[in-house]
Parts: sequence; C-alpha cells; structure tokens
Amino acid sequence: MAINVTSMTRNGLRDWLIQRVSAVIIGAYTVFMMFYFLLNPNLQYGQWQILFANNWMRVFSLLTLLAILGHAWVGMWTISTDYLKSTAIRLLFQLFVITLLLLCVMWGVSILWGV
Repeated sequence: MAINVTSMTRNGLRDWLIQRVSAVIIGAYTVFMMFYFLLNPNLQYGQWQILFANNWMRVFSLLTLLAILGHAWVGMWTISTDYLKSTAIRLLFQLFVITLLLLCVMWGVSILWGV
C-alpha cells in the first residue's frame, strides 16, 4: 500500500484553504495596524494600552497569531517534505518547528491576556 505524503492533512484543498484564509486574516490585521499608525502618528503608550484593553483587539490579535501559526506550519511542512529526504531529519525538523510555533503562541497568549 502506498502512503500519500503530498499534503499535511492528506487533502491538498485543506492545505490550500489554510494558506489562503490565514493570508487574508494576516493581511486584514496588517492593514488595520497600518491605518491605526497613520491615524495616530504620535502614538503614546497610553493609546497603545487602550487599544489592547479592548477584547475585540485581543481576539483579533489572537486570531492573527493563530493564522500565522497555521500559515507557517503549512509552509514549513511543505518545505520539509519537498527538500528533506531523510525521514529522521525531516521529523526532527518538523518537531522543532511545531515546538517553536507552540512556544510563540503560548508567549503571545500570555502577552495578550497576561497580568
């Protein structure tokens, strides 16, 4: 029996959708932040604190962070399966990427909802 390793989720459409939806979320966040910076040229810490005191901004930031996680994982998974031919090296690389991405998400959550 042949094993299909052409996509992370065994479904190329799902990988494609993860990449596209996450790109739209990341793009929307980037555009929002650019407009926020343009509308507040002399941004002070107090204004920044007020922006992130809103739960909608925390949720939007967390959603963007999760989108970055999904986008990065699909991309790094694809790169590792395309270019790392040794199964052991590929698995170690993927484990490193998963660990790094999860640490970034935990750090982001602690920043957004920390004390």
